[in-house]
Amino acid sequence: MSIVEQLAAVRGVGVTFSGVERHYSDNTALAGLDLRIEPGEFVALLGPSGCGKTTALRLLGGFDRPDAGTITVGGKDVTKIPAHRRDMGMVFQSYSLFPNMNVADNVAFGLKMRRAAKADRIKRADELLALVGLEGRGRRYPFELSGGQQQRVAIARALAIEPTVLLLDEPLSALDARVRIQLRGEIRSIQQRLGITTVFVTHDQSEALSMADRVGVMNAGRLEQLNTPENVYRNPATAFVAEFVGAMNRVAGRIGDRGEVLLFGQRVPTVTGTNGAVPEPGALVEVLIRPEALQAVRDSAGPGEISERTFLGSSVRLRISVDGGQEILVEAPSHGTELPIGARVSLKVIAEQVVVAQPDSAPATVPAAA
Repeated sequence: MSIVEQLAAVRGVGVTFSGVERHYSDNTALAGLDLRIEPGEFVALLGPSGCGKTTALRLLGGFDRPDAGTITVGGKDVTKIPAHRRDMGMVFQSYSLFPNMNVADNVAFGLKMRRAAKADRIKRADELLALVGLEGRGRRYPFELSGGQQQRVAIARALAIEPTVLLLDEPLSALDARVRIQLRGEIRSIQQRLGITTVFVTHDQSEALSMADRVGVMNAGRLEQLNTPENVYRNPATAFVAEFVGAMNRVAGRIGDRGEVLLFGQRVPTVTGTNGAVPEPGALVEVLIRPEALQAVRDSAGPGEISERTFLGSSVRLRISVDGGQEILVEAPSHGTELPIGARVSLKVIAEQVVVAQPDSAPATVPAAA
């Protein structure tokens, strides 16, 4: 049986963080992280610098220990088990290849440390290099390869030891845009083919949304939301998620006398907030609404004026200066959107839902008016 068949035959393992905390001096990196990753699942941890996502990955890999809580892998508590006994494959941002070893020896390094027979090491290295698209390049050295090829070698090396979990620490951030797009598709394809449980850390929204089964958005050491990419984007659980994932407008609205939101001259029906509270009639609220959830309509008497027009290929993004000084982004299909800079427009809500950021609570999801 080939190494690829062996990897595919091993059912993925589940991973659980239970109340995991990690503190560094006066900084809290993780503040009671609870996270369950299903066997064979690809989970991306997404968030800004300092949110705790890399700390979570290091704790899972055994490169650091939590101050509180437990981490289990396949039902086994690994909290105090050192990294070299966890059988996890790690891929770093900087490739971390040995410059004095050729590609095949780099891939087989973990196997050599485990005292695998030389013939087995050579066979596995060749098979894994073929898996990552580098067949026949085993005798080359890292400096003879491009950045994308070096990262493929790093992935092959991580898989060579038949890891229970694959850990990816911003593996694409050092690559140019074209190679990043190509390699993220290849990583996802390999992961699906092998069925290996994978944790991917990134600050790039497009990587997380396009690659993962579920996306965990982190902020200040806490997991704000864990859901499918579509639900994270369309139904953000908190105001932070709404604004961090994708472009977002923050617009003032007012609660009407029947509990609806008055927004751009429309009445938007409201639902009870996540804390069970409904703002009083007349209360000002902030509405978080995505650029594609708005439509700009030419109107000589409209309150907005197009100040910037950016062509994005399949869509066009309009920056609209609204009377009062606020700027709002609207994104529309490029075909048929002929509004020029300087045109006066009115705005219409066209989304099925908008998010209302209520004081002292997570935002409520509010259906938009027809």
